[in-house]
Amino acid sequence: MSALTVANQLTLLRMFLIPGLVLLVLYGLNGWALIVFIVAGITDALDGLLARRWSERTALGALLDPMADKLLLTSIFVVLTLTNLDLPNHLPLWLTVCVISRDVIIVVTVAIANLSVGRLSFPPSVLGKLATLVYIVTAAVTLYFNWLGRPSMFVDTAVYASLAVTLASGLHYIAHATRVLSDVS
Repeated sequence: MSALTVANQLTLLRMFLIPGLVLLVLYGLNGWALIVFIVAGITDALDGLLARRWSERTALGALLDPMADKLLLTSIFVVLTLTNLDLPNHLPLWLTVCVISRDVIIVVTVAIANLSVGRLSFPPSVLGKLATLVYIVTAAVTLYFNWLGRPSMFVDTAVYASLAVTLASGLHYIAHATRVLSDVS
């Protein structure tokens, strides 16, 4: 089986949409940015569905899919944090820093664990998947109300939901990694 399955092609498409999405927000084309974000979300749902349905799970897909999610969400969070853009809704800098810091801590923890005790598996937890979902909703709600051209309390609610799930999933991941490492030692 080729590594460049339809599912992996959809994941690559999602990655190629990221620069366009960022540019659309930067140029104030909020409706188009929302559409591109929705298309990226559809490719995310479809790639996993197709890989499972057609039994085409690949090592490349296992690497690319979470990378595409992280790149998409990090990019949109960063651009929606820029206060010099004329947007009715911005994400607070502290939230973007927390979200990125959580991801960096996870990557560093996995790297240290793999270097110190050998290859370990850290599959995504339910809280980690929930965090991704909440981040997607936060970005989508922010893009939607920016397209409408008005501030919204729904954006504020999504921001605090993102903070809560970031803290919960980050602490859960640290506890899980600590358990795994102590079991190996």
